[in-house]
Amino acid sequence: MTNPEQIVVPEHILDRDCTTLSRHVLQQLQSFGPEAQDLSAIMNRIALAGKLISRRLSRAGLMVGVLGFTGEENVQGESVKKMDVYANEVFISVFKQSGLVCRLASEEMEKPYYIPENCPIGRYTLLYDPIDGSANVDINLNVGSIFAIRQQEGDDLDGEAKDLLTNGRKQIAAGYILYGPSTMLIYSLGHGVHSFILDPSLGEFILSEENIKIPGHGPVYSTNEGNFWQWYEAIRDYTRYVHRHDGYTARYSGALVGDIHRILMQGGVFLYPGTVKKPEGKLRLLYETAPLAFLVEQAGGRATTGTEEILDVIPSKLHQRTPLVIGSTEDVKLVESFIQDRIRRDNSTMNNC
Repeated sequence: MTNPEQIVVPEHILDRDCTTLSRHVLQQLQSFGPEAQDLSAIMNRIALAGKLISRRLSRAGLMVGVLGFTGEENVQGESVKKMDVYANEVFISVFKQSGLVCRLASEEMEKPYYIPENCPIGRYTLLYDPIDGSANVDINLNVGSIFAIRQQEGDDLDGEAKDLLTNGRKQIAAGYILYGPSTMLIYSLGHGVHSFILDPSLGEFILSEENIKIPGHGPVYSTNEGNFWQWYEAIRDYTRYVHRHDGYTARYSGALVGDIHRILMQGGVFLYPGTVKKPEGKLRLLYETAPLAFLVEQAGGRATTGTEEILDVIPSKLHQRTPLVIGSTEDVKLVESFIQDRIRRDNSTMNNC
């Protein structure tokens, strides 16, 4: 029988098990100053929101009034799920009286939610999509939350949050929470991309992988091919190309966070292009595409609209939409080549008329 006193726990295992999210943030910033403490506390609050949402999702089928639609529409004109409302309220609740953020901006709210008592000291804004892919909730498939943190600029006296109408390079942190077989939180402060897994027994997000790097090329292309005949010809050309060549596999879940997580870990490309009728696409810049672009660029990948880097896009309104091509650098470049080729051909045709 082994003497417990003779059991030696390898030091690297102990270090990994002890690296919580809050500790990791402080290590990333290499500081215990006020700004580092604030960002660590904000990340802790985001993690708390993730824990509450994860718990709710795990019990959704057993509780009354959790699944289904509310019968209302959000500012986007989309039907609202009950989990959308709950998750949005969770984020507001965990930041009230925190002294950390002055505003919360969500795709579920027409205008930012202000916390006046925080504004004198909380000079940050949290932007988020509380539940992305909420259509998957009722059928027990993975969903996620997307978030970004920005420094508030100016006094915002008119309540219009015009300082948020800047490019995505102004983000100081971004990430997502994936609710699946395990609950994961992936984030970046501009110093690489790091993943954490929620340990329910500890109630803590524990570091699982540091400095994630997306492969330069991957086999996966992820897109809703049900929209094929609504796309511009360039995207149809690309789709035909991957259909004709070996080495590509289609994977699409209808939940942005889950599809992006697959691309981040395995490589490949995710596309949500605009259509002829809606060239701006479906995804929201401030709450979805810019945070994910920040994350993927930190992992060595790229994110574009097809013609412009996502992080260079300057929105004209809080709920602006953009097309999205995101993933491994080689795969994004391939999609862009079809778009550029189509533009050249169209210009050549016009010049010959």
